[in-house]
Order: sequence, then C-alpha cells, then structure tokens
Amino acid sequence: MLAAVFEGNGRLELKEFPVPRLERADDVLLEVEAASICGTDIQILKVPPGHPATPGAILGHEYVGRVLEAGKDCIAVKPGDKVAVDPNITCGSCRFCQSGRHNMCENMTTLGIFINGGFAKYNVAPAGQLYPYSPDLEPELAVFAEPLSCVVNAFQKIQVFPGETAVVLGAGPIGQYFIQLCAIAGAGKVIVSEPQEMRRNFARQSGATRVIHPENEDVEKIILSETQGGADVVIDAVGFLADLAIRLACRGARIMLFGQNATARTTIAQNHITRNELTIFGSYIAKHTFPSALRILESKRLKLKPLITHRLKLPEIQKGMEAMRSGQAMKVIISP
Repeated sequence: MLAAVFEGNGRLELKEFPVPRLERADDVLLEVEAASICGTDIQILKVPPGHPATPGAILGHEYVGRVLEAGKDCIAVKPGDKVAVDPNITCGSCRFCQSGRHNMCENMTTLGIFINGGFAKYNVAPAGQLYPYSPDLEPELAVFAEPLSCVVNAFQKIQVFPGETAVVLGAGPIGQYFIQLCAIAGAGKVIVSEPQEMRRNFARQSGATRVIHPENEDVEKIILSETQGGADVVIDAVGFLADLAIRLACRGARIMLFGQNATARTTIAQNHITRNELTIFGSYIAKHTFPSALRILESKRLKLKPLITHRLKLPEIQKGMEAMRSGQAMKVIISP
C-alpha cells in the first residue's frame, strides 16, 4: 500500500509499505476512509522539529475508517462498522491512568506520530481506541472527532453560559471549533482576534459577532470597550497569549490556555489573577470526550463542512502540507 512515512529531518516520503496484519487479540484492521492534516503534522516536519515523532512511522493521527477484520478479543466493533480513532494509547497502569486522568499518562504513545497512523489505505489500531459512529455521518466530517474531542475536554471546564461574553484568540481550526461551541452555547458576544484574513472570514461564518485584526487594531481597547470591562471567558487557541488573555478577562472570569508553544515565555502580573479571582485552566488532548464529540458531530449543530478547504488524494499530500504551511488551508482532508 502507498503510505506517507516520516523519514526524519523534516522529510515526509510517499512509499510502498506492507499492508498491516493483526498481531494481537484486540487488534482491528481498518480501511482508512478519511484523514486530515493537523498543525502537529506541520510541527513534526519543521527543521528543527516543533514536535517529536518516530522516523519510519506513517503519519496521520486524525483519521476514521471501516472495520475489515477484528481480533478474537474485540467485542465492541465488527467488520463493516465505521469508526473514529482516538490516536492516544495510554498504559492504564501508571498513577495518572489509575486515577482516571488518562490524558496525563506517563507512558502514552500515539498512532500517526510514534506508531503507524492514517496516511495510508490500511491501518491496525487497538479496539479500545475505536469509537463507532453513525453511517449517516460522512467520513470527512467524522474525521473532526479527534480535534473536537480535545476542544470538548477544554470547553467542559470553562462552561460558557447563555448571554456571557467570550473572546477567542486565534482562529485556526481549533479556534473555529471554540467559536462555534461558544455560539451554540448561547454566548451573547463571541469576539475573535486573528491576523490572517482567510481565518477572519471563517470566524464570521462560524458565529463570531466581532472579528479583530490584531496587527491593525487595538485588541485590548476594543474588547474592554465592547465587554464593558472584560470578557467572562477568554480562550487562547494560539499558545503564547496568556498575558493578553488575563488583561482581557473581567473579574471572576475563566481563562482557557489551550494552544501549545513550548518555546513561548511571558510575564504575568500575578496579583491581577488574585485580585480579580481569575480561574485559569490548561487542557491537554481528550479526556473521555470522544463519545461527546461524536454526538455533537452526529447532531450536525456545528458548521464544519465549510472549514474543509482542500480534498486531496494521498499522492497529493505534499500539496496539502504546503497549503497548511502557507496559511492557504483551513482543513485538508486526505483520501487514501
């Protein structure tokens, strides 16, 4: 089968790869129906890399498939089922797994990053990582389950209530999910700051009530004015705007630091957090939120299809990677 293989030092190569076989009793053979390019894939292919990955592994951790064969210990899935894949495989034995915090697992590995993933026609995944979804849900929409499950984990923490004001900093794919969830949760205002014009346009379609160009407008002045002193909820979907998020928050507000940037450093006025009783959350990947994400997708309340800017076959994957790097793509769907 043709596969997109990470060869280290920024290289992604299309090459022939053996069709995988079941090796364990809980293994499931999938025919991949759709996969999508994530910002993490772009970070992996940077030189030096912005995210680690295993050389020789097939990339693609956002993917869905159809079950072709299931090991003898698989009881929840059967051939023909359509399934979304949770790529993060946890050990179940470390102190964090045993306390129910699987997303903090000390021994986690990931399909499509450290072991073979979905940028290929076939993939083998453990049955415990698979979530059946309705045949009525298109694969290119079901593929949103992985990133949306991560956002749902964060959204459950900040608990946006009807009428509240919300600010989303950054309108990439993750920012778009937050915008849409805030809108359907009933936020009175959803204000977005984003420097790229294409993403600003998508933010308006996703339900933003005001969109700010941070390079041409005074973000802090506008938001403090429109919210009469600060927002109830502020979401940093970028990964280096904690100081700005704190300044934009009203007294008693909730702040979600979701985006990741390992090199980002900032100076924070700690007394501002204490005096204004701000609650600051971090949130990492999904935490038992795949079922919720799939229910949201099956409800079709979110407008996700317009976010798909590119639909490509696997041999065209480099075109998709370049579109992501250049900011010309919002969501790229790869069909093996």
